[in-house]
Amino acid sequence: MSGIRIPFTPETAPCGKESGGERLVDDDGYGLVIRDQFFDCGCRRIRHEYHDGSIHLSAIRHDGKRVKDPIQPDHGK
Repeated sequence: MSGIRIPFTPETAPCGKESGGERLVDDDGYGLVIRDQFFDCGCRRIRHEYHDGSIHLSAIRHDGKRVKDPIQPDHGK
């Protein structure tokens, strides 16, 4: 597995600020898909899809606090 980093235009980060950043997309070809967003403000949004079909979603603000982030549409980017 080797991921690709794709820049994205500003959108609402988990802290509520508009921020751009990079999207990490990684796929093992067997069902494991990792889509993480790293915002320029320091926030992070995590989406991991596992081989068994389960999905782990979380969002972390730039100050390290986990937040309940509204589910974002998966654009496949």
